[in-house]
Formats: sequence, C-alpha cells, structure tokens
Amino acid sequence: MAVNRRVQQSESTSARKSSELSRQEASPSTNHYRFTERQQPSAPLSIFRPVELVSELLTNHAHIWKLAGLLFLAEIMLNIVIIKKIPYTEIDWVAYMQEVSGYLKGETDYMKLRGDTGPLVYPAGFVYIYSALYYLTNMGKDISRGQWFFMSLYLLTLGIVFAIYSKDKKTPPYVLILVCLSRRLHSIYVLRLFNDPVAMFFLYAAILAFLYRRWALSSTLFSLALSVKMNILLFFPAFGFLIWQTQGIVGTIIQLFIIFLVQVLLSLPFTLHHPESYLRKAFEFSRVFEYRWTVNWKFLAERTFLSKELAQTLLAGHLVVLFAFVILRWSR
Repeated sequence: MAVNRRVQQSESTSARKSSELSRQEASPSTNHYRFTERQQPSAPLSIFRPVELVSELLTNHAHIWKLAGLLFLAEIMLNIVIIKKIPYTEIDWVAYMQEVSGYLKGETDYMKLRGDTGPLVYPAGFVYIYSALYYLTNMGKDISRGQWFFMSLYLLTLGIVFAIYSKDKKTPPYVLILVCLSRRLHSIYVLRLFNDPVAMFFLYAAILAFLYRRWALSSTLFSLALSVKMNILLFFPAFGFLIWQTQGIVGTIIQLFIIFLVQVLLSLPFTLHHPESYLRKAFEFSRVFEYRWTVNWKFLAERTFLSKELAQTLLAGHLVVLFAFVILRWSR
C-alpha cells in the first residue's frame, strides 16, 4: 500500500509539473515567451530570391544597417561625381573667408569683421571652424579641398542620421532612401560649402547622444551647433521640452547651464574686449534675410517678403504650432 501511495504521489507531481510547463509555453505573458520572441532571428537574405531580398531590405527593420551600408557606398560615388562633374557655385564662401581672415589678423570686434556680403553675423564657433578651413584651403583659394571636406562632413552626418533612425524599431528601412534623395542637400554641402551643414552635424550628434541618454554630451553638442548658426534656436523648444520631461526641473537647470557655459567659453576672445558688439551681431534677431537668396518664398513680392507684418505672422504661426505640439503631442 505504501508503495502504491508513493507511486501515485510521484505520478501526481509529474502531472502537475507537466501541466505548469504546458501553461507557460502557451501563455504569451511569461518571460520565457518574451525572450524567445525577442531572440527570434530574421530570415537570411539570399540573392537567389531577389523579390524577397528587396522586400526584406526595404521593410524589415532587422536589415536597416544592410540598406544603410548600400546607400552609404552609393552616396560616396554620387558625391565624387558631383564634385568632379558639376561646377562649384560661389555664394558665401569668399565672404566667410574674408570674415575669418580679419579674426586671424587679430581683430576681435564683431563690428569690424566683414566680408563682401556684409558684417559677420554668426557666433564664435563659426569663426573657429572656418578659420581652420581657411588654413586647410590655402586662405580659401583651394575650393576643391573644401569640397572634399564637406563631402566627408556629409557622409559623417548621414551616418549619424542613419543611426538615429535605427533606434526607432518602427521605422522601415526604405525611409533611409528618402534621406538620400535631396538634390538641394547635395548642393548645399559640396557645391556651396554653406555653414548650415556644420551646424546640423553637431545638432544630429546631439540628438543621437540624447537617444543614448548622454545628457551632458547632448547639451554640449547642441550648444556647439548653436555656436555655428543662430537658427539652431528653432530646435530648442522641442529639445528643452524633452530635457524637462527626462531630467525634471533640477536636471533641466543643469543642462541649460551647460549650454550657456559653452557659449560663454567660446565667445570669451570677443566678449572680453567687445561684449556688446559680439552680442549684437552674433545673435542679431532683427536681421532681415535678403529676397534674392530666398527659394521657398519667391512667389511673394519683394516688398511683402521684407515686410514686418510677414515676419510677425510667421513668428506667431510658429509659436501656435509649438503650443499645439506641447498640448497635443509632447505632453502625452
């Protein structure tokens, strides 16, 4: 009898364990299920199934870096062709070189740093970076060397943008193709050598650092972007709101201090001697964009484009959209 009871207890215990294992395998809420779901590898790509290969590359996020690599190689070849075959367009490069040459000769009064297009209107970071380019390009005369520099900057920025998109698992890889299709973007980088690409490099790097929760590094990079061109301030409402959401009041104050400190340190060679001159020109909010350089607003008459009413309307519209995003999107 004792033997029979032990056998029955053993069978009962085995049955319970089997039942529990069955429930765990069937239940989608167990840790085991979630682990196997995350670790499930994507199907291997094969050139012998071209339709499936293209579909997977374009739509499966697991292959986003494979497509990014192909696009990166294509961009290298495309930019080389552009530099070799399409004439360089002179717009601001000569003026940039004239402006920084004054600084390199010892002038620190922003009111006296000028080029053919007028006075210097960019913050200190611009001066330092384009001073380096001044030497790199033989006082700005070797345009080809400047183009190769901006090609390298374009590729670095592209890699950072790809890395940003790769962090969002819902983003299909084909979105990366759209990033590479801008004709104007290629022109701005390797045919015109504008300062916008330099500012955006630091901004995208700041966004990537933010995604990795490197708060101090992100704020430093954001401030470096701002030190190249003032229009980076347009990104500050969203950037500041995200800092506040992730860091709270104390953390936000710390990050704002980092941004401010970087600006102060970079501007010291100018503000120690001519503070008012620097602040008036480097961050000149009253500056009016010349009508001849606009692209998106050519449908307006020049008088309308230069009017204060249009500027005030655009600013009001910008603030309304920001407020709507804060209420309807960012605060969710």
